[in-house]
Amino acid sequence: MRCVVTMTVMIENGERSWEQPIDTGEVPQNGSTFDAIVVGGGPGGSSAAGYLAKAGSKVLLIEKAVWPRDKICGDAVGGKSLSHVKELGVKADLEATPHFRVTGIVFSSPKGNSVRVPLPEEDVARLEAGYSLPRAQFDSLLFNRCQQLVRDAGGSVLQGGDVQEVLFDDGNGGEDPGEGSGDARHARGVVVRVGGRDGEERRFYARELVGAGGYRCPVARSVVESSYGETMMDRDHYCGGYREYWRNVKGCEENVGDIEIHFVDTVIPGYFWLFPVSENVVNVGIGMVMGLLDKQKKKLRALQADVIANHPMFKDRFADAEMIRGSSRGWQLPFGSPRKKSKMQPRRSSMNGIRLVGDAASLVDPFSGEGVGNALVTGEMAARHIVENLPFKEYQKEVWAVLGPELTNSYRMQKLSRRSWLLNWFVGKAERKPALQEMMTEMIASKEAQENLHSPWFMMKTLLF
Repeated sequence: MRCVVTMTVMIENGERSWEQPIDTGEVPQNGSTFDAIVVGGGPGGSSAAGYLAKAGSKVLLIEKAVWPRDKICGDAVGGKSLSHVKELGVKADLEATPHFRVTGIVFSSPKGNSVRVPLPEEDVARLEAGYSLPRAQFDSLLFNRCQQLVRDAGGSVLQGGDVQEVLFDDGNGGEDPGEGSGDARHARGVVVRVGGRDGEERRFYARELVGAGGYRCPVARSVVESSYGETMMDRDHYCGGYREYWRNVKGCEENVGDIEIHFVDTVIPGYFWLFPVSENVVNVGIGMVMGLLDKQKKKLRALQADVIANHPMFKDRFADAEMIRGSSRGWQLPFGSPRKKSKMQPRRSSMNGIRLVGDAASLVDPFSGEGVGNALVTGEMAARHIVENLPFKEYQKEVWAVLGPELTNSYRMQKLSRRSWLLNWFVGKAERKPALQEMMTEMIASKEAQENLHSPWFMMKTLLF
């Protein structure tokens, strides 16, 4: 079994490479053994597999879908993502395809005030500030590059592989001690259904697994729910998202410029976004914490339709626009916001032989909704911990040590953004105060500057004086 068309980066005869099948070779034999198995071929899984392969590991990379496939997202790729995109050899491929180059972010308040936060000029000049492009395109480029690294290192890649079960033993070569046994269990492989709903099941073995299958990742469920009996989904820490692609939106005609985040009065406590992804095509979406969405009378799709048709800030911009048929999608974003009742933050992300990355580890930014960067960061981190044979608990500690301060700050900002009067005051202040705009730029671009959010005195001085 194999996919039969090789993907190339170049666009030939009008065909876009990321919309073509990807040849990933033969499906490995039932019972095959690997150094590591990675479940999920998105940014987290592809990066983990790619970094493992670069270190010489024999990897099995499993993706449930078959390329070409879509992934619903805001489509921005920037900041912390770009070093990994470059390290994995994808940056040149990305730049050879249509994309939107981000030079700033526009925020608006419920009252209609707006402020533009420019990205650092040096990063923009070096083409390292950020991109926006459809995830179907980005994921295809990244997966294609990393699957080749995996195969070159002697591993295998499986598309259309639906993981049915994670296999465990007691850590000493014995039988699985049963669900809820936590630290007594050790991963030893997966059972995968190949070839669709009526396909055959195959078993593959490895003592190291990476769970990267998104918010419904079967490996994550085996860790959080089955092994430790903990809650995987908390609606106060999950976001509902809805996205459409539009053409001819006024102000979004170019392939260089700003992405937009709007705190619209009819959408609070959520937000509305416009992320151009190429010349004259824009990702238009809306997001809201699911626990808050439960209290709304309207669903996200209806809320967005109302903003586009009736809101004074947007109805003229969409007057001559058209939605691309078939582009509407809804999905869930597991936020990395800290949970009061959880011993491990934001929730458990490792156990014997398993490390979770990206959405599977609930690491989406609670304020911006961005998840690609944290997926790539933890993909590299999981691969390094496996290669260095570090204890699984050290992975959980490093994830929160690296990402925790930023995620905690974003959660504070998310909670503040639910208050219309505060958004109006803050954006109005930023609109008039260049020093505050500069601070916002630094907060986006600099980890050192982000630490200033920990200081109440710094924030008070910046906002009030």
